[in-house]
Amino acid sequence: MNKITQLFNIHYPIIQGGMIWNSGYKLASAVSNAGGLGLIGAGSMYPDVLREHIQKCKKATDKPFGVNVPMLYPNIEEIINIIVEEDVKIVFTSAGNPKTWTSFLKTKGITVVHVVSSSKFALKAQEAGVDAVVAEGFEAGGHNGREETTTLTLIPMVKENILVPLIAAGGIATGRGMLAAMVLGADGVQMGSRFVASTESSAHDNFKKTVLETGEGETQLTLKELAPVRLIKNKFFDDLQELYAQCPSKEDLENLLGKRRAKRGMFEGDLVEGELEIGQISGLIHEIKPAADIIKEIITEFELAKKEASSL
Repeated sequence: MNKITQLFNIHYPIIQGGMIWNSGYKLASAVSNAGGLGLIGAGSMYPDVLREHIQKCKKATDKPFGVNVPMLYPNIEEIINIIVEEDVKIVFTSAGNPKTWTSFLKTKGITVVHVVSSSKFALKAQEAGVDAVVAEGFEAGGHNGREETTTLTLIPMVKENILVPLIAAGGIATGRGMLAAMVLGADGVQMGSRFVASTESSAHDNFKKTVLETGEGETQLTLKELAPVRLIKNKFFDDLQELYAQCPSKEDLENLLGKRRAKRGMFEGDLVEGELEIGQISGLIHEIKPAADIIKEIITEFELAKKEASSL
Protein backbone atom coordinates (compact mmCIF):
# COMPACT_ATOMS: atom_id res chain seq x y z
CA MET A 1 0.00 0.00 0.00
CA ASN A 2 1.25 3.51 -0.74
CA LYS A 3 0.10 6.86 0.70
CA ILE A 4 -2.72 7.32 -1.83
CA THR A 5 -4.16 3.80 -1.67
CA GLN A 6 -4.08 4.11 2.13
CA LEU A 7 -5.65 7.56 2.19
CA PHE A 8 -8.63 6.57 0.03
CA ASN A 9 -8.72 2.83 0.87
CA ILE A 10 -8.41 1.87 -2.81
CA HIS A 11 -6.45 -0.84 -4.64
CA TYR A 12 -4.53 1.23 -7.21
CA PRO A 13 -3.22 4.83 -6.87
CA ILE A 14 -5.25 5.92 -9.91
CA ILE A 15 -7.81 8.72 -9.66
CA GLN A 16 -10.26 9.49 -12.46
CA GLY A 17 -10.52 13.24 -12.96
CA GLY A 18 -13.91 14.75 -12.12
CA MET A 19 -14.42 16.39 -15.51
CA ILE A 20 -17.45 18.47 -16.47
CA TRP A 21 -19.88 16.74 -18.86
CA ASN A 22 -17.84 13.52 -18.76
CA SER A 23 -17.89 12.28 -15.17
CA GLY A 24 -21.28 11.05 -14.08
CA TYR A 25 -22.02 8.21 -11.66
CA LYS A 26 -21.56 5.52 -14.35
CA LEU A 27 -17.91 6.45 -14.91
CA ALA A 28 -17.14 7.13 -11.24
CA SER A 29 -18.61 3.81 -10.06
CA ALA A 30 -16.90 1.85 -12.88
CA VAL A 31 -13.48 3.27 -11.95
CA SER A 32 -14.06 2.64 -8.24
CA ASN A 33 -15.25 -0.93 -8.91
CA ALA A 34 -12.04 -1.52 -10.92
CA GLY A 35 -9.83 -0.52 -7.98
CA GLY A 36 -9.22 3.18 -8.66
CA LEU A 37 -10.97 6.22 -7.22
CA GLY A 38 -13.90 7.49 -9.29
CA LEU A 39 -14.95 11.13 -9.05
CA ILE A 40 -18.32 12.64 -9.96
CA GLY A 41 -17.80 16.00 -11.69
CA ALA A 42 -20.10 18.45 -9.88
CA GLY A 43 -19.06 21.34 -12.14
CA SER A 44 -21.66 20.52 -14.81
CA MET A 45 -24.49 19.52 -12.46
CA TYR A 46 -27.32 21.45 -10.88
CA PRO A 47 -27.57 20.61 -7.15
CA ASP A 48 -30.51 18.20 -7.55
CA VAL A 49 -28.72 16.42 -10.43
CA LEU A 50 -25.59 16.02 -8.28
CA ARG A 51 -27.67 14.51 -5.47
CA GLU A 52 -29.17 12.02 -7.91
CA HIS A 53 -25.71 11.02 -9.24
CA ILE A 54 -24.34 10.54 -5.70
CA GLN A 55 -27.29 8.33 -4.77
CA LYS A 56 -26.96 6.27 -7.97
CA CYS A 57 -23.20 5.94 -7.44
CA LYS A 58 -23.78 4.51 -3.96
CA LYS A 59 -26.04 1.84 -5.48
CA ALA A 60 -23.56 1.09 -8.29
CA THR A 61 -20.49 0.59 -6.06
CA ASP A 62 -19.66 -0.32 -2.48
CA LYS A 63 -16.14 1.06 -3.00
CA PRO A 64 -14.92 4.58 -2.11
CA PHE A 65 -15.75 7.38 -4.57
CA GLY A 66 -15.62 11.16 -4.39
CA VAL A 67 -16.96 14.40 -5.84
CA ASN A 68 -14.91 17.05 -7.66
CA VAL A 69 -16.09 20.59 -6.81
CA PRO A 70 -14.88 23.60 -8.83
CA MET A 71 -15.32 26.45 -6.36
CA LEU A 72 -16.03 29.17 -8.91
CA TYR A 73 -19.73 28.25 -9.24
CA PRO A 74 -22.43 30.43 -7.64
CA ASN A 75 -24.36 27.62 -5.89
CA ILE A 76 -21.26 26.24 -4.13
CA GLU A 77 -22.87 26.33 -0.67
CA GLU A 78 -25.79 24.20 -1.82
CA ILE A 79 -23.39 21.76 -3.51
CA ILE A 80 -21.31 21.42 -0.31
CA ASN A 81 -24.43 20.85 1.80
CA ILE A 82 -25.62 18.07 -0.52
CA ILE A 83 -22.20 16.38 -0.30
CA VAL A 84 -22.43 16.47 3.51
CA GLU A 85 -26.09 15.33 3.59
CA GLU A 86 -25.35 12.42 1.24
CA ASP A 87 -22.37 11.38 3.38
CA VAL A 88 -19.75 11.59 0.62
CA LYS A 89 -16.39 10.81 2.23
CA ILE A 90 -13.97 12.28 -0.36
CA VAL A 91 -14.00 15.75 -1.98
CA PHE A 92 -11.58 17.18 -4.54
CA THR A 93 -11.77 20.99 -4.73
CA SER A 94 -10.40 23.13 -7.55
CA ALA A 95 -10.55 26.62 -9.07
CA GLY A 96 -10.65 28.57 -5.83
CA ASN A 97 -9.14 29.18 -2.40
CA PRO A 98 -8.76 25.91 -0.41
CA LYS A 99 -9.20 27.85 2.86
CA THR A 100 -12.85 28.54 2.01
CA TRP A 101 -14.21 25.03 2.58
CA THR A 102 -11.42 22.68 3.73
CA SER A 103 -11.82 23.12 7.49
CA PHE A 104 -15.63 22.85 7.27
CA LEU A 105 -15.40 19.63 5.21
CA LYS A 106 -12.79 18.19 7.59
CA THR A 107 -15.08 18.77 10.59
CA LYS A 108 -17.62 16.57 8.76
CA GLY A 109 -15.08 13.74 8.50
CA ILE A 110 -14.43 14.27 4.80
CA THR A 111 -11.04 13.66 3.16
CA VAL A 112 -10.15 16.81 1.18
CA VAL A 113 -7.82 17.12 -1.81
CA HIS A 114 -7.13 20.36 -3.69
CA VAL A 115 -5.99 20.75 -7.32
CA VAL A 116 -3.13 23.21 -7.96
CA SER A 117 -0.86 24.28 -10.83
CA SER A 118 2.13 25.60 -8.84
CA SER A 119 4.23 25.05 -5.70
CA LYS A 120 2.91 28.33 -4.29
CA PHE A 121 -0.68 27.12 -4.40
CA ALA A 122 0.33 23.64 -3.21
CA LEU A 123 1.76 25.24 -0.06
CA LYS A 124 -1.43 27.28 0.42
CA ALA A 125 -3.48 24.08 0.12
CA GLN A 126 -1.26 22.33 2.67
CA GLU A 127 -1.61 25.29 5.05
CA ALA A 128 -5.39 25.10 4.63
CA GLY A 129 -5.25 21.53 5.98
CA VAL A 130 -5.89 19.39 2.90
CA ASP A 131 -5.11 15.66 3.06
CA ALA A 132 -3.40 15.59 -0.35
CA VAL A 133 -2.65 17.79 -3.35
CA VAL A 134 -3.16 17.21 -7.08
CA ALA A 135 -0.44 19.04 -9.03
CA GLU A 136 -1.67 19.46 -12.59
CA GLY A 137 0.72 20.30 -15.42
CA PHE A 138 0.16 22.49 -18.46
CA GLU A 139 -0.50 19.43 -20.66
CA ALA A 140 -3.86 18.82 -19.00
CA GLY A 141 -7.21 19.30 -20.68
CA GLY A 142 -9.93 21.65 -19.52
CA HIS A 143 -9.19 24.54 -17.17
CA ASN A 144 -5.53 24.91 -16.47
CA GLY A 145 -2.87 27.01 -14.75
CA ARG A 146 -1.67 30.29 -16.24
CA GLU A 147 1.97 29.45 -15.49
CA GLU A 148 2.35 26.87 -18.29
CA THR A 149 4.50 24.66 -16.04
CA THR A 150 4.71 21.14 -17.47
CA THR A 151 4.09 18.04 -15.37
CA LEU A 152 7.72 16.94 -15.76
CA THR A 153 8.95 20.06 -13.93
CA LEU A 154 5.93 20.70 -11.69
CA ILE A 155 5.88 17.37 -9.83
CA PRO A 156 9.46 17.45 -8.44
CA MET A 157 9.13 21.14 -7.56
CA VAL A 158 5.90 20.60 -5.63
CA LYS A 159 7.34 17.46 -4.01
CA GLU A 160 10.27 19.57 -2.71
CA ASN A 161 7.85 21.97 -1.02
CA ILE A 162 5.08 19.92 0.60
CA LEU A 163 4.72 17.10 3.14
CA VAL A 164 1.20 15.86 2.28
CA PRO A 165 0.71 13.13 -0.34
CA LEU A 166 1.10 14.27 -3.95
CA ILE A 167 -1.02 13.22 -6.93
CA ALA A 168 0.30 14.01 -10.43
CA ALA A 169 -2.03 15.09 -13.24
CA GLY A 170 -1.63 16.40 -16.78
CA GLY A 171 -0.39 14.32 -19.69
CA ILE A 172 -0.77 10.94 -17.98
CA ALA A 173 -2.81 8.23 -19.70
CA THR A 174 -0.60 5.12 -19.67
CA GLY A 175 1.23 2.85 -17.27
CA ARG A 176 4.55 4.31 -18.42
CA GLY A 177 3.28 7.82 -17.74
CA MET A 178 2.13 6.71 -14.30
CA LEU A 179 5.55 5.22 -13.49
CA ALA A 180 7.33 8.37 -14.73
CA ALA A 181 5.17 10.57 -12.49
CA MET A 182 5.85 8.36 -9.48
CA VAL A 183 9.60 8.31 -10.16
CA LEU A 184 9.42 12.14 -10.11
CA GLY A 185 7.91 12.04 -6.63
CA ALA A 186 4.15 11.54 -7.03
CA ASP A 187 2.35 9.08 -4.76
CA GLY A 188 -0.41 8.52 -7.31
CA VAL A 189 -1.87 9.87 -10.55
CA GLN A 190 -5.06 11.53 -11.71
CA MET A 191 -6.18 10.88 -15.29
CA GLY A 192 -8.89 12.81 -17.07
CA SER A 193 -8.49 12.56 -20.83
CA ARG A 194 -8.01 8.77 -20.85
CA PHE A 195 -11.34 8.27 -19.10
CA VAL A 196 -13.16 10.64 -21.47
CA ALA A 197 -12.65 7.91 -24.08
CA SER A 198 -14.28 5.23 -21.94
CA THR A 199 -17.55 3.40 -22.48
CA GLU A 200 -18.99 4.81 -19.24
CA SER A 201 -18.03 8.45 -19.83
CA SER A 202 -21.12 10.66 -20.19
CA ALA A 203 -19.50 12.56 -23.08
CA HIS A 204 -21.24 12.48 -26.47
CA ASP A 205 -20.02 9.78 -28.87
CA ASN A 206 -19.06 12.51 -31.38
CA PHE A 207 -16.69 14.00 -28.81
CA LYS A 208 -15.23 10.63 -27.81
CA LYS A 209 -14.48 9.80 -31.45
CA THR A 210 -12.91 13.23 -31.98
CA VAL A 211 -10.60 12.62 -29.01
CA LEU A 212 -9.32 9.46 -30.76
CA GLU A 213 -8.68 11.49 -33.93
CA THR A 214 -6.90 14.36 -32.15
CA GLY A 215 -3.19 14.13 -32.84
CA GLU A 216 -0.05 15.78 -31.57
CA GLY A 217 -0.27 19.58 -31.61
CA GLU A 218 -4.02 19.67 -32.23
CA THR A 219 -4.95 21.14 -28.84
CA GLN A 220 -4.02 24.55 -27.45
CA LEU A 221 -4.40 26.56 -24.25
CA THR A 222 -6.48 29.69 -24.78
CA LEU A 223 -8.80 32.19 -23.04
CA LYS A 224 -6.19 33.05 -20.37
CA GLU A 225 -7.95 36.39 -19.77
CA LEU A 226 -11.07 34.53 -18.54
CA ALA A 227 -10.03 31.07 -17.30
CA PRO A 228 -7.25 29.24 -19.21
CA VAL A 229 -8.63 26.20 -21.01
CA ARG A 230 -7.07 23.62 -23.36
CA LEU A 231 -9.23 22.99 -26.42
CA ILE A 232 -9.24 20.90 -29.57
CA LYS A 233 -8.83 23.17 -32.60
CA ASN A 234 -12.22 23.45 -34.33
CA LYS A 235 -14.30 26.28 -35.85
CA PHE A 236 -14.98 27.84 -32.43
CA PHE A 237 -11.26 27.77 -31.65
CA ASP A 238 -10.49 29.37 -35.05
CA ASP A 239 -13.10 32.09 -34.37
CA LEU A 240 -11.29 32.79 -31.08
CA GLN A 241 -7.95 33.16 -32.88
CA GLU A 242 -9.50 35.60 -35.37
CA LEU A 243 -10.86 37.65 -32.47
CA TYR A 244 -7.45 37.63 -30.72
CA ALA A 245 -5.91 39.12 -33.88
CA GLN A 246 -8.09 42.19 -33.24
CA CYS A 247 -6.75 42.72 -29.66
CA PRO A 248 -10.12 42.00 -28.01
CA SER A 249 -11.27 43.20 -24.61
CA LYS A 250 -12.26 40.71 -21.92
CA GLU A 251 -15.89 41.58 -22.71
CA ASP A 252 -15.37 40.72 -26.41
CA LEU A 253 -14.05 37.30 -25.43
CA GLU A 254 -16.94 36.72 -23.02
CA ASN A 255 -19.42 37.64 -25.76
CA LEU A 256 -17.91 35.16 -28.22
CA LEU A 257 -17.72 32.41 -25.60
CA GLY A 258 -21.32 32.92 -24.53
CA LYS A 259 -22.99 30.33 -22.30
CA ARG A 260 -23.18 26.53 -22.34
CA ARG A 261 -20.49 26.14 -25.01
CA ALA A 262 -18.71 23.31 -23.15
CA LYS A 263 -22.01 21.44 -22.76
CA ARG A 264 -22.72 22.00 -26.45
CA GLY A 265 -19.39 20.47 -27.46
CA MET A 266 -18.71 17.65 -25.04
CA PHE A 267 -22.21 16.60 -23.94
CA GLU A 268 -24.32 17.44 -27.00
CA GLY A 269 -21.64 16.60 -29.59
CA ASP A 270 -21.46 19.87 -31.56
CA LEU A 271 -17.95 19.53 -32.98
CA VAL A 272 -18.13 22.82 -34.90
CA GLU A 273 -19.35 25.45 -32.42
CA GLY A 274 -18.78 23.57 -29.16
CA GLU A 275 -15.95 23.90 -26.67
CA LEU A 276 -13.97 20.62 -26.85
CA GLU A 277 -11.74 20.27 -23.78
CA ILE A 278 -9.05 17.57 -23.82
CA GLY A 279 -5.39 17.15 -22.85
CA GLN A 280 -2.32 16.93 -25.07
CA ILE A 281 -2.14 13.21 -24.28
CA SER A 282 -5.14 12.66 -26.60
CA GLY A 283 -2.54 11.92 -29.29
CA LEU A 284 -1.85 8.64 -27.43
CA ILE A 285 -5.50 7.62 -26.98
CA HIS A 286 -6.60 5.29 -29.77
CA GLU A 287 -9.53 3.29 -28.43
CA ILE A 288 -12.77 3.70 -26.44
CA LYS A 289 -12.83 0.99 -23.76
CA PRO A 290 -14.63 0.14 -20.52
CA ALA A 291 -13.01 1.87 -17.52
CA ALA A 292 -12.09 -1.51 -15.98
CA ASP A 293 -10.13 -2.45 -19.13
CA ILE A 294 -8.36 0.92 -19.12
CA ILE A 295 -7.21 0.44 -15.52
CA LYS A 296 -6.13 -3.16 -16.18
CA GLU A 297 -4.11 -2.01 -19.21
CA ILE A 298 -2.46 0.83 -17.23
CA ILE A 299 -1.43 -1.46 -14.35
CA THR A 300 -0.08 -4.16 -16.72
CA GLU A 301 2.01 -1.54 -18.56
CA PHE A 302 3.12 0.04 -15.26
CA GLU A 303 4.46 -3.30 -13.96
CA LEU A 304 6.21 -4.04 -17.27
CA ALA A 305 7.79 -0.58 -17.39
CA LYS A 306 8.99 -1.00 -13.79
CA LYS A 307 10.83 -4.21 -14.75
CA GLU A 308 12.34 -2.56 -17.82
CA ALA A 309 13.45 0.47 -15.81
CA SER A 310 15.25 -1.73 -13.27
CA SER A 311 17.70 -2.83 -15.99
CA LEU A 312 18.63 0.72 -17.07
